[in-house]
Amino acid sequence: MPSLTDHPFAAWSLLWPAMLVEEASKISAAVARGFTNPIGDPPQQGLAAEPGWITANELVVELASVRLRRFGQSEKRRPILVCAPFALHAATLTDIATGHSLVQALKAATQRPVYVTDWRSADPEMGSRTIDDYLADLNVLIDEVGGGVDLVGLCQGGWMGLVYTARFPHKVHKLVLAGAPVDIAAAESELTQLARSTPIGVFKELVALGAGRILGHHLVRCWVPQSLDIAAINAILQLEDGTESDALQHLAARFREWYGWTMDLPGCYYLQVVERIYLNNEIPSGRFVALGHRIDLSSVQVPIFVLAARDDRVVAPAQAFAVEHLVGTPPAAIACAASSCDHLGLFMGRQTLGNEWLKIGRWLADSDVPDAA
Repeated sequence: MPSLTDHPFAAWSLLWPAMLVEEASKISAAVARGFTNPIGDPPQQGLAAEPGWITANELVVELASVRLRRFGQSEKRRPILVCAPFALHAATLTDIATGHSLVQALKAATQRPVYVTDWRSADPEMGSRTIDDYLADLNVLIDEVGGGVDLVGLCQGGWMGLVYTARFPHKVHKLVLAGAPVDIAAAESELTQLARSTPIGVFKELVALGAGRILGHHLVRCWVPQSLDIAAINAILQLEDGTESDALQHLAARFREWYGWTMDLPGCYYLQVVERIYLNNEIPSGRFVALGHRIDLSSVQVPIFVLAARDDRVVAPAQAFAVEHLVGTPPAAIACAASSCDHLGLFMGRQTLGNEWLKIGRWLADSDVPDAA
């Protein structure tokens, strides 16, 4: 069945723009066509309005870089904090539609409040923000909800959540990593191949073209397909063949709304991720420094659940599962699962939410340390 990842750039544009170039000539050609010229562009983050949330929520705290949203009533029970990817698209990938909402799945399985990091598009003054700045923001959010959470990291939010746990081990009780690039050297993916084969100067040129930022709507206009095949959307959302036409059209429209709105990223943060995560692979090698401390993954000893997608062309399953050999968590307290889906299906696919995420929710709700089996 066709997928959005069949398009040579679509998979990368959805969740991380480091993969939007195959070679410098692509950038030069785009500039020549006038697609990436930042001068004279309208002041907008994307090609459509920012997508809204399906599930009722409350804005708990708002920083310049992120809004913290709570789904469900605040209780004395330990909160679940979903660290959404800080990448090209909005955090509403966690709540894209009824039946395709990770937020709803976690709430139903745990009967606990769920918080989500709703990262904000970088304004022109934010180009110098770094990974440390965003880790510090995450720390503020966790303190806001009581200083102790079960942390769920999605894709780019996964490596961020893992690094945060190593930096502040007393603030995370359980850790879920879904589609998270932990050890880039564990296996090749099309994403890592592109990142490694592209000269760093190309990435710096992208930042320069955005006057210190990665401008999401420029990249969308250059590389994202003008139309999204209904069959591809159907595959990502894991809809049954008998889905009513009206319902399918509604879901497709909602997906396109999410897909069409993009965020701008700080250039400094973006280049740090490209170099430190994808090129130098600093996290598993013990060379990653976060908020003044060198990160030692063996200091992470909390229960961990790792979820990967079998058909993931963005994050190879081995890159995610490598964490079990790097952390200090006892093997019996590490659970792993692989879902028959692609990368986006991990977060919004109906079957994955009803199966693997139901299992994760029960694991989070269980007060006992789970068996890895």
